[in-house]
Amino acid sequence: MTELLFPLGGRRAWAVWATAVLTYLVTVLHRGSMSVAGLQAAERFDISASALASFTVVQLTVYAAMQVPVGVLLDRYGSKRLLITASGLLFLAQSAFSLVDSYPAALAARAVLGVGDALVFISVLRVVMSWFPALRQPVMSQATGMLGGLGAIMSTVPMAAAFHAFGWTTTFASASVLSLLAGLLVLFLIKDSPYDEPLRRAKQPLYEVKRNLRRAWQEPGTRLGLWTHFTTSFSGSTFGLLWGYPFLVQGQGLAPTTAAAMLIIPVLAGLCYGPLVGRYAAKFPFYRSWIVLAVIAGSVVMWTVVLLWPGRAPLPVLLALIVVQAAGGPGSMLGLDYARTFNPTTRFGAANGMVNTGGFIATLICIGMVGVLLDASSGGAPMAIDDFKFALAFQYVLWAIGTRQILKYRRKARGNLARYNPEAYQALLANEIVPLKG
Repeated sequence: MTELLFPLGGRRAWAVWATAVLTYLVTVLHRGSMSVAGLQAAERFDISASALASFTVVQLTVYAAMQVPVGVLLDRYGSKRLLITASGLLFLAQSAFSLVDSYPAALAARAVLGVGDALVFISVLRVVMSWFPALRQPVMSQATGMLGGLGAIMSTVPMAAAFHAFGWTTTFASASVLSLLAGLLVLFLIKDSPYDEPLRRAKQPLYEVKRNLRRAWQEPGTRLGLWTHFTTSFSGSTFGLLWGYPFLVQGQGLAPTTAAAMLIIPVLAGLCYGPLVGRYAAKFPFYRSWIVLAVIAGSVVMWTVVLLWPGRAPLPVLLALIVVQAAGGPGSMLGLDYARTFNPTTRFGAANGMVNTGGFIATLICIGMVGVLLDASSGGAPMAIDDFKFALAFQYVLWAIGTRQILKYRRKARGNLARYNPEAYQALLANEIVPLKG
């Protein structure tokens, strides 16, 4: 019988969580490091818009492809080993990216970065699930996303200033060292569990791994989470990771310093949205989908205003777009909350991995298609506002597909829970969560 060595939500829990969040923050910095480097990268490697987009597309493709394998590894090895491995890979990837001057080598470095990135987020979520009581987990998950988002701030104005002052190589090489420091902190401060259980988990037979993966995928609640993550997050991610800065500078005519500063706003807005979404999800879990649909509607409305505006939109309208769109990050966290609600603990890793692919698949599709459409519209000439409007209208395709799937799997998830776990369904109707048994 396992013994609880440290109280759930106690001082040690906060120390472990803070270390994990710091690792995630540094990872988000690396993930978004192309946000203000796009124009420099295009010049350094002499590439087109679609080729520039491929840096982020390759990175996110690898990230998404790794999510299910990472979920399996997480269930076996725990958070600590995966976070240490991730820190090493991120250090190597950014160090290499700082030095290479050929396009294929740079793509390879971004692919390795995608592998390291893939190991981090769901490992940090497992820390939350292991070290905090169930009722506090939605709020702690939102706090994790919010604080990790501070890495996005570091990847905007500070990175832009570093590029200007120190150049490409020094900036990316210095950023890589942060992962090395984070890995050392993980080594000494993180413990996988507050219980007296060994770090190495019992090896699951292959048939059991396949069964857990199959059951997690067959669960409609997992797919509801995936499509929630898909539909809420891609617009803000596309804007923040690559195309927002060129859109604001080349399309809207803003000064580079102003555009870089505006990319901080989504993170600050997310710090306000996150606690509200987390508290609502904890208090009214049956009605979480209404927040999801409201987040999607807000992005659709604001992008419609900006894209239909004659010529360049006024600065207040652009600010409103960025603030409203920022709700997508906290909204996407509800997808992971669905994975927790509709799956037993034995499938958390697999289910979270599947859900977490959603937003990144949508983002890589959107980033790639915007690059292709920009090239098609501009015809090799400097990109103008109408080129950006044409390309960014592709977002409506993904919003339409995702919203339809959310409504479909919301109905199926509720019906499935009512049929096979009536006690859990009645609890959900009463806005309570009953952990499911495997």
